[in-house]
Amino acid sequence: MAPIEKLEQLYEGKAKKVYKTTDPDIVWIEYKDSATAFNGLKKEEIPNKGILNNRITALFFQYLEERAIPTHFVELLNDREMLVKALEILPVEVVVRNRAAGSLGKRIGQEEGTLLPKPILEFYYKDDGLGDPMINEYHIDAMGWATKEQMIQVKEIALQVNSLLIDLMEQVNIDLVDFKLEFGLHKGQVLLGDEISPDNCRFWDQETKERLDKDRFRHDLGGIEEAYQEILRRLESKLLT
Repeated sequence: MAPIEKLEQLYEGKAKKVYKTTDPDIVWIEYKDSATAFNGLKKEEIPNKGILNNRITALFFQYLEERAIPTHFVELLNDREMLVKALEILPVEVVVRNRAAGSLGKRIGQEEGTLLPKPILEFYYKDDGLGDPMINEYHIDAMGWATKEQMIQVKEIALQVNSLLIDLMEQVNIDLVDFKLEFGLHKGQVLLGDEISPDNCRFWDQETKERLDKDRFRHDLGGIEEAYQEILRRLESKLLT
């Protein structure tokens, strides 16, 4: 089979560029060093962030694929680029919460870090112009953003991913506080897409409670690159040895 080649750019988002390839079923992803927060109101370039997120995401997707989670991941190409299956993205972001943090603590009156009795799934409409508002399954069904059958699969996969990642991160002494997932359709199949990285997860060191994620950027804590490097180091020490 002929090697896949990069063609013209399809899209540029906040953190990634997406390119067509010579295979219509595959797209080429390039991770950027850009960091944004608060719906794009805060922006900055973080050295090596794209490299770190690309490598971290590849490790997570490979770990999940080995455990029968269907993802869009195909191949890690180099430090900054990977190949993934082309998806028709469902405009529903899924947030899985294991501890009260961020907006959840305020909404349910729980102190930040409180362990929840069971995981909570939340859904948000993927629309930057609207600020990605929270929605529920009635909105999703009424607006046709996903079918009921697709949402059953989305919820099942999200909870399976949560269990697998909790187990993995506990082995490297990190609490998986919460994280965001995106899904899409590839030839009619629901697949986990986008990325799993410190950009869309909250990772806390189990002993020190140090934030090892994008909250360091959101709240001007500094040490952003170092925190991402620490996540990669711990994952590689567990998964590549």
